[in-house]
Amino acid sequence: MPQSSENPNDYPRRILVAVTGLSPQIVTETLYALAVAPSGTPFVPNEIHLVTTRSGAEKASLALLSETPGWFHHLCRDYALPSIRFSADTIHVLEDADGRPLDDIRSPEDNRRAADGITALIREFTADADCALHVSIAGGRKTMGFFLGYALSLYGRPQDKLSHVLVSAPFESSSGFYYPTPIRHVLELPGGRLVDSAQAQVTLAELPFVSLRHGLPEALLTGRASYNETVEAARHALAPAELQIDLASRRVLAAGKVFSLPPAELALLSVFARRALCGQPPLAAPAKEVPDGDWKARYLVELRWIAGTFGDLDKTEDALRHGMDGGYFSAHLSKLKKILKRELGPAAAPYLISDGGSRPRRYRLALRPAAVWYGALEATTGTRSAATTIPPAPAASRQPAPIDVTIDPIPPGA
Repeated sequence: MPQSSENPNDYPRRILVAVTGLSPQIVTETLYALAVAPSGTPFVPNEIHLVTTRSGAEKASLALLSETPGWFHHLCRDYALPSIRFSADTIHVLEDADGRPLDDIRSPEDNRRAADGITALIREFTADADCALHVSIAGGRKTMGFFLGYALSLYGRPQDKLSHVLVSAPFESSSGFYYPTPIRHVLELPGGRLVDSAQAQVTLAELPFVSLRHGLPEALLTGRASYNETVEAARHALAPAELQIDLASRRVLAAGKVFSLPPAELALLSVFARRALCGQPPLAAPAKEVPDGDWKARYLVELRWIAGTFGDLDKTEDALRHGMDGGYFSAHLSKLKKILKRELGPAAAPYLISDGGSRPRRYRLALRPAAVWYGALEATTGTRSAATTIPPAPAASRQPAPIDVTIDPIPPGA
């Protein structure tokens, strides 16, 4: 069932996600700060998931989940916490390119694999509308914490939270400290000093983050894009909108993504793109069931450039023999809008044909002239369709190509 609350406790699935290295204490310290001694409303997860290396997974299993010392089970018993799913199945070991567990993160390739693994996990969890995440970046290598926090910034929702745990001195440097116990528990520190873990203070520092989720295309929210691809898509979504049209290949570059458009919809987009390029005013749509000769002319000019010298436009020309009416215009405008939203998600907004929002309706593509140009797009490589980026065309190709329906058309990019 879809949720809309910002309160994590309103969600049936509540997950604590943490990165750990060789200090699994971060799990019990964070759980204690969230569920036992919170500064605000308690958050009791019903699942705990760790992201770590092979050696980190071994240490977490032995220190937290074994019968002895079993610090996670001790904490749950000491403070009568409800059942929490935490087992070897919820410890996620990062893998190299060959699927082998990573022992550590030392090389650039290790970093890329860690980033992709962490991003995939956060994307999976945030795709569940019944789930609220609490993400801790306190453990593991600094790069792991960074990737986890950034992944939440990319995919996080209002109910998701980010934090770091703080432990008072001298307990923060003790390998034997896991949480403040309810009764005296003596620890020996390096140098022989004895301390009582019941006296420790553990607090949670919540870290506000900016969610970029609204700028990601649906394909990246539900697909298998890498960390770099997701970051690139977010960057383009936040950058000023620019549109490049390649009529010959029937493709456009918008929000950093190259994709194809059907000829009819590309022609309609090109009508408005040229007007934006030349700084021309908005246009009224053709009237319903009243053929409009001017609209027919400007539309067929674009369609002929798309179809090429030997393109067959007989059916279209026959359908528009008396002019374009409002029904034809609305049908293709609606299809164009649907395709743009499917390809670009929320980032489609600047590329949609606007009707002005008030009557009488006047339609335009609300891009500045410098943001629109015509020219050949470089050939794409690979089979991925999500977040394919193409470098901007050189300045020389950003030449206006105005077309007036009363004169012979000028070729795009001429």
